[in-house]
Amino acid sequence: MSQERLMKILLAPHVSEKSAFIDDRYNQVAFKVLKDATKPEIKSAVELLFDVKVKSVQVLNVKGKNKRFGMIRGRRSDWKKAYVSLEEGSEIDFLGGGE
Repeated sequence: MSQERLMKILLAPHVSEKSAFIDDRYNQVAFKVLKDATKPEIKSAVELLFDVKVKSVQVLNVKGKNKRFGMIRGRRSDWKKAYVSLEEGSEIDFLGGGE
């Protein structure tokens, strides 16, 4: 895996009530990732970018919703979500507050 590819794997952290709950309870972080990303690629990308140890990765494909704007029908894009379990003592701080 090239370092260039690993830098593009993670698109954004997925922030929701559920992701905040799993972060507090299970020490997991949710990310929006590329649709063709694999578990080993996601693990390597998180370890490279955030300098943490990853225990495991679970991925799921999220289906886009059908939406309507008046008479116009549309559909949101499908995307892939990854739940990354961190080793004990590892933590990702997105706000960068530190202390």
